[in-house]
Order: sequence, then structure tokens, then C-alpha cells
Amino acid sequence: MSFLPRGPVVVREAEAEVTGAAPVAVRLLADASATGGALSTQRVTLGPGAEGAVPHYHRGSAELFFVLDGALRVLTGEEVVAAGPGDVLVVPPRTAHAFAAAPDAGADVLVVLAPGVERFGYFRLLAQVADGRATRAELLASQDRFDNYFLHSDVWRADRERCGVSSGRGR
Repeated sequence: MSFLPRGPVVVREAEAEVTGAAPVAVRLLADASATGGALSTQRVTLGPGAEGAVPHYHRGSAELFFVLDGALRVLTGEEVVAAGPGDVLVVPPRTAHAFAAAPDAGADVLVVLAPGVERFGYFRLLAQVADGRATRAELLASQDRFDNYFLHSDVWRADRERCGVSSGRGR
């Protein structure tokens, strides 16, 4: 893996592709192919209570969450952590995690996977599932390709119920 083989990566906000729409929008910033495999990164904007990702894990990448604004709830292993503006949370590989905005606030979050995995196709597929152009079976079949393995978490489900929202669709 060679990191940043062509120099710096610059992504202008106006040029970044956006998938989804309120209450969950994902701005695709830099994929692994653009960073020489160093990382992949997205900016996720969530409406109040919106779920950004259902419980899952990554075999080979750590996932970093940097809260730019709002209030975020993150499942990490067997606990749910609350995070606010300026907070950083790093979830190690093979650790169950999920995230959502707090029920009374939205959240704006920078998400980074390192080392990078080609993820833009994953977010495009999620948008297709949401609007009926792809099926949940297609999403499940993509787990190896995108290093994104779904799982069940009673801890996450209980936290979502305590917050008065249901767990369901996410990235």
C-alpha cells in the first residue's frame, strides 16, 4: 500500500458527491483509491434522532468519528457513548459499532476509516436500497466487498428505544 502517491488530496465542498437526503445525507470526500489506501472519509449530516449506521463492524479498519456539530450517540462494543462538538471517538477493527444523532439534536460528523477501504460504492448502494433501485439482499451480499459486516446489538436497540426512536435503516 502506498500512501498519497500523487501528492496531497484536496476535495472542495462544492465538488463532493452527496448521497441520501435529510434526515441522513452523506458527503463523499476521499475514497481509498484517492489516498493510496491511507484512509477513506465522509461527512455525515443527521437530522434529530436519525440513525447514521446500524450495528456493524469492519475486519480491517478502525473508524474515527469527529463531531463537528450537534450531539451523537455511538455504540462501541457493549456501551453507548455520547459525543458532542469537538469530541473524537475511535472504534478499533472488529468492534461492534453504530451511530445516530441524539433524539433532540442533529449531528454533523466527519467519519474516517483507516486504512482506507473503497466505500463510495457502498454509500451509493445504500441510496439505491433506500429508493427501491436495489434490495437489502444486494446490500448483504456486499459485506466482503466493503468490509462492512452487519450484526445485531441488544445494547443499541435498547438505547434507541430509551431515546424514543427505533433502530433500522442506516449506512
